[in-house]
Amino acid sequence: MGKGKLILICQSGGEFVTKDDGSLSYDGGEANAVAINPETHFGDLKLKLAELLNLEYKSLSVKYFLPGNKQTLITICNDKDLKRMFDFHEGSVTADVFVIGTSGFDREAFAIETGRASGIKLAETVSPSKASKALVTTDPVSTPAGPSAANLTPNSLADPADGTAHSPITYDVSATPADTVKKRRRAASRKNSTDAPTAAVTKTVRKTKKMAPRRKRMRKDYLTESDDDMEEERDTSAGLDGTNGALDVASEFNNLSPEEMVAMWKDSITGVGQEFKSVIEFRDALQRFSIAHRFRYKFKKNETSRASGMCAAEGCSWSFYASWVPSERVFKIKKMNETHTCGESSKTAHPTKNWLVSIIKDKLRESPHHKPKEISKSILRDFGVTLNYSQVYRGIEGAREQLQGSYKEAYNQLPWFCDKLLEANPGSFIKLLIDNDKKFQRLFISFDASIHGFQNGCRPLLFLDSTSLRSKYHEILLTATALDGDDCIFPVAFAIVDTENDDSWNWFLEELRSAVSSSRSITFVSDKQKGLMESVLKIFENAHHGYSIYHLLDNFMKNLKGPFHGEGKGSLPVNFLAAACAARLDSFRMSAEQVKKVSSNAFDWMMQIAPEYWTNAAFKGESYQHITFDVAESYANWIEEVWELPLIQKLERLLCKMTEMINNRRMNSSGWFTKLIPSREQLVKDASRRAHYLKVLFSSDTLFEVQGDSTHVVDMNKRDCSCLVWKATGLPCHHAIAVFNSTGRNVYDYCSSYFTVDSYRSTYSKSINLVEAIFKPPAKEKASVEEAEQVLPPSSTRTPTTHQKRRRKILGIEHRTVTCTKCKGIGHNKLSCKETS
Repeated sequence: MGKGKLILICQSGGEFVTKDDGSLSYDGGEANAVAINPETHFGDLKLKLAELLNLEYKSLSVKYFLPGNKQTLITICNDKDLKRMFDFHEGSVTADVFVIGTSGFDREAFAIETGRASGIKLAETVSPSKASKALVTTDPVSTPAGPSAANLTPNSLADPADGTAHSPITYDVSATPADTVKKRRRAASRKNSTDAPTAAVTKTVRKTKKMAPRRKRMRKDYLTESDDDMEEERDTSAGLDGTNGALDVASEFNNLSPEEMVAMWKDSITGVGQEFKSVIEFRDALQRFSIAHRFRYKFKKNETSRASGMCAAEGCSWSFYASWVPSERVFKIKKMNETHTCGESSKTAHPTKNWLVSIIKDKLRESPHHKPKEISKSILRDFGVTLNYSQVYRGIEGAREQLQGSYKEAYNQLPWFCDKLLEANPGSFIKLLIDNDKKFQRLFISFDASIHGFQNGCRPLLFLDSTSLRSKYHEILLTATALDGDDCIFPVAFAIVDTENDDSWNWFLEELRSAVSSSRSITFVSDKQKGLMESVLKIFENAHHGYSIYHLLDNFMKNLKGPFHGEGKGSLPVNFLAAACAARLDSFRMSAEQVKKVSSNAFDWMMQIAPEYWTNAAFKGESYQHITFDVAESYANWIEEVWELPLIQKLERLLCKMTEMINNRRMNSSGWFTKLIPSREQLVKDASRRAHYLKVLFSSDTLFEVQGDSTHVVDMNKRDCSCLVWKATGLPCHHAIAVFNSTGRNVYDYCSSYFTVDSYRSTYSKSINLVEAIFKPPAKEKASVEEAEQVLPPSSTRTPTTHQKRRRKILGIEHRTVTCTKCKGIGHNKLSCKETS
């Protein structure tokens, strides 16, 4: 790729059209060119595209096709996704991306990502039909020279909506807050002068009515004559989230250090006669003033037309009174005692939630995973404000809601999301369940692509497990996962439930049976601690159930107790796995005896588990004992980066990862030219080399005796060898291959079909189609979303699940032991102590 950059052909305004072969084409719209480099941040690119295409920043979604695949769109969600897309197009000059979002760009969004080098510069706008050709031949873009945020705002760029040129956002660092207020008031007066006839009519009508008392009349004048001012104030003080009265400190002072902000805030209140546009602006200035001078205040009156208060310290003389002046259309300080008599000991500010949220929001932009303790320390260091944990936690919640969306609103969008997901993936099984109080209970999803892949390419083997979504509402993710021909995970179905219990697992298994109804006998594998065996065997006929070797080994190691003898504790997990994978019962007993020699306690624990549910030698279902990794860990890793986001966005990340996994494996398998997948092909080759040293004796047309270090019998009809490797693995052992070589048979005719390249490609032959504009429904569908049945979040109070208890033990977290201060006994306190005094 030339000069370490990639030119994105950004197409928007059109629509996707599905062709007969299932591929997608983009019809209509326009194309613009933007250059990126490996250091480009996704936030910078998103902000650039929002301004360039006149789209709402929060609704904007960027998608692209993988090279050679025009059937599935991949969504770019963060910097890692953008880097991955950059790597996919390595060696290319251009790449097509598709931008979707709600029309209407907000200039305030420019303050979100400033202060960081973007590596983006606008190229010329070109027509869709000639975009690639023009860019390849002329290459009009170049890497920006400097890191200034102004690089994101071309001076000559016209707004697509009105055709007017945008001017870059500037901040006058030398100006005081009072100067800013006066400028805003003068601008508002110029604006209101154009509406003079309307104002005159309003006053005339008021004079014909009965005169009200002076105080009520002043309040009425304030509320009627300042409506336009108040509406504009809401827009300028709300920040990106539109919260009324929440001035976005991070946006207004984005380029300033905390020390410079505090220095500016010291002059936020200058004394009697100072004017503000509204009471909201006055409250914000007062908040900043108190933080800069480190004192607390309390309101005596706090109304829309007047405000009065004093220093919170007892006996301090500092006080103020301000009110709305209808004739001047300003909120003015009328009285103020500027002298503090409380001393330095009380000089600690008490911030409002709005101020705290705006400060924390800026910190989360820099590092989304800041911990409450870190944020508390930085605010104390920067502003001298002491906060407790609950204040910081609530501030983080508010900041994340403004940056990432509302947790509650995400639940309300679930019905719309499920409908759109089912519409995009016909044949899928998607079911949303809510209780009588309209609270979320469960959501089951199994895509048609997953069902087809499991039934046509995977062994009849499903792993059942769960993992926490780490949400404030404690939802649990239940999963049913298969293995492809390469023993890699293949998600078949998953569910999000409000709590993990027998009822939720039964519901999940019932839905799973409807989705993957098959004549095959399915083998289920789960953690023994979950107690799912009875439910599985009841719901699925002719099914087999086994215990997960990963979880058994984990519990085995936790329950090890000395004394240890012989080879010591380190040999126990090796012998445990050897016992699980042993093909014969005598081999199982030998491994168990090795465990007993080291630890009789470990042997007793192991033998308490019935061998027919976990050992290869006694298990009747599909062999799985070689799977010793945590199947559910992949799901946890997929959502690790977005664990703090609302539910809808977690779902999108989960679906994006599933889609990416399917597309990558489909692309990889397209380059395979062997009969078996590469890993299985290598196993067959290794067995073939060992077969050269064996001697084959004919017993009959189907039975053969093979001699080497030991003698084994191969039965061609049963596809079995007395070594039991063929039956356990699905691939012929070296004894059977020796027979094939002697009789002229083709080894591939006797390999399990699950390990062929054709089966592997069938597993990943279908794609998952993602839902567009997932964060916010399109405007034309907004009404239908609002009219849909409301879904509320589940109750946030939950008892610890089995998964959470297990994780506490892993992390070494134990419950606090209660000790009585009266008798020094354990397990009770002094109130319940029965010892007589």
